[in-house]
Amino acid sequence: MSRSRVTLRRAQRVAAAAERGVRLATAPVRAAQFPYRAPTVPRGVVVPADPPRLGADYETEWARTQVARLARGVIVEGPLRLAARVIARPDILGTDRLADLERMRRSPGDDRPPPVIFAPTHHSHLDTGLMIRAVPPAWRHDLVVAAAADYFFDAHWKAALSALALNAIPIDREATGRKSADLLRDLIADGHSVVIYPEGGRSPDGWGQPFKGGAAYLSIRTGAPVVPVFIDGTGAIYGKGMKRPKPGRTRVAFGAPLWPEDDESTRRFTSRIETAVRLLGDEAGTDFWTARRRAAQGMTPSLGGPAHTDWRRQWALSSHRAAGIAGWRRRPDRRWPDLGR
Repeated sequence: MSRSRVTLRRAQRVAAAAERGVRLATAPVRAAQFPYRAPTVPRGVVVPADPPRLGADYETEWARTQVARLARGVIVEGPLRLAARVIARPDILGTDRLADLERMRRSPGDDRPPPVIFAPTHHSHLDTGLMIRAVPPAWRHDLVVAAAADYFFDAHWKAALSALALNAIPIDREATGRKSADLLRDLIADGHSVVIYPEGGRSPDGWGQPFKGGAAYLSIRTGAPVVPVFIDGTGAIYGKGMKRPKPGRTRVAFGAPLWPEDDESTRRFTSRIETAVRLLGDEAGTDFWTARRRAAQGMTPSLGGPAHTDWRRQWALSSHRAAGIAGWRRRPDRRWPDLGR
């Protein structure tokens, strides 16, 4: 017999011995039954699928425990604060309009102010970090962010990070389900304030989108006031479709709180909220007096921009951004004053 055949047979015997050893070592594991192994399923029985645990069904209650709150406080006052200062350099205005609301108390034995629904514009992923940074401390540490379930909660790692760092809860941006609405109502009843974007998602072209009724509906259902907020500059820094942020300046302007009127519908209250945000946007691009004068004349510019073709809307957007805080990223043109010569 040749030497190669002898070597081959020896290798086969060694492999067979190794296989027997593995089978003997794993015999206890293979013989184990439930609960160490999944139970067997009788023929003809259909096992229902596991309930979904992502998207709008992701449970975020763990993110509001004491340990998670402490970790989030470190994140908000550390990396988040630093990132906002370096990338966005926010200019925060209008917090004095919340002074009366901040002095109010939830109950005689509770020194915290009542919960609030913040309704900001939405042009960038930076908006949420800026809102958490800009909201006065009286509401900041009890703040909950209503985030898109199909984006922030589509993977376990992303859902856990959003819930921990932002105290985000999943919301279906197309139609708020009963589960999400009840969760928001319970959170407000427990004293949490909410950030909810009335536009439903980031602007696709840099202009505003029509407001949806989520903030108004929640306010009517809970009695919590809505604070309109206009965020300027984030679209130029890191708008939808941009691959990397371009550091610049931003402005976060808070408006006066709004309460639903008696028997007011969700649609009418949403229209009032949008009008208030439009006024803040005009004020951010001009000044307080000019914005109020144009509002009295019914000439407040729309958040949605001009109704033109795409290239003209982009052209108008560049002029619009140059008039706002984003224009400060470029050195303004200097002109000599007109001395009447």
